[in-house]
Amino acid sequence: MQNEIAHAERVYASAQQKSAAASSPIIASWYRCMTMHMLAPEEARSPFRLTEEEFRAVRQQSERLIAEATEELDRLFSTVGKAGCCVLLTDRDGVALDRRGASTDDKDFHRLGLWPGSVWTEASVGTNGIGTAIADERPVAIFRDQHFLSANIRLSCTTAPIRDHRGQIAAALDISTCREDVNEMALAILSQAVRDAALRIETNLFRSAFPGARFIMVPAGANPAAALLAVDKDDLVLGATRAARLALKLDDAHIAAGLPASDALHEDRSEGGADLVEAERAALRRVLSRTSGNVSQAATLLGISRATMHRKMKKLSLH
Repeated sequence: MQNEIAHAERVYASAQQKSAAASSPIIASWYRCMTMHMLAPEEARSPFRLTEEEFRAVRQQSERLIAEATEELDRLFSTVGKAGCCVLLTDRDGVALDRRGASTDDKDFHRLGLWPGSVWTEASVGTNGIGTAIADERPVAIFRDQHFLSANIRLSCTTAPIRDHRGQIAAALDISTCREDVNEMALAILSQAVRDAALRIETNLFRSAFPGARFIMVPAGANPAAALLAVDKDDLVLGATRAARLALKLDDAHIAAGLPASDALHEDRSEGGADLVEAERAALRRVLSRTSGNVSQAATLLGISRATMHRKMKKLSLH
């Protein structure tokens, strides 16, 4: 009880310092909880819960997300479940859609509200992994007394947002634990595991959004597997992951205009982007050689239109 009172006093003192809120994402979240959501840290508050009818409707809207995430939820739980952790998948509104947990831990997690149908936004339960990751649109780890509510200071959680095929927040993946022996180093290891699993779900969602498309990996940052283009048979970009959009400076307007993939990749001045352009130039030269320079026949062999073939030749300086 003393710890909970001391925590509430610390939250009030810290959140009222604007300089602290500006420099600390945790304190900035505390400040939002107090000023935007009108919460008090000492409240005995549980997460909002949807009715059964509301929950069925939400799950139905998220069928594709749940389907694409199922294998990753199972894999992640097989890794962390024996360490007293539960795994939670939520939608973009923080509603818990699916869960993995050991039956021996169910009682504690159910009491805390880490259960399907619960709403884990900041407005519902203050600073927490899921709600704060969605609000800040970035992975977060909330260690014990970094939670806003005093009732949650024995909980540690780490969450990564999941983006849809347009790069918008679509869901969140969370690992939570009540174990007292979990320290910040262990939470950092769990954080990496949840980020990796979230990225794989994100990739699954992207690929399923463009059935029949060809996928091109764009060399970008520390994890190029996250930067993908979906391309149609005429080499036009159908979609791009958030990482690819950032690397190639793409937005919905570029994609809707019918941007050739070669044009998009040519904007990438890295060595990897130049290699892809050269590989395409070599492939076109080989086809043109086989058809003795007949552009129409070359286009037919490649499965693209004659106009697209001429555009590629012009772009790659092939005469």
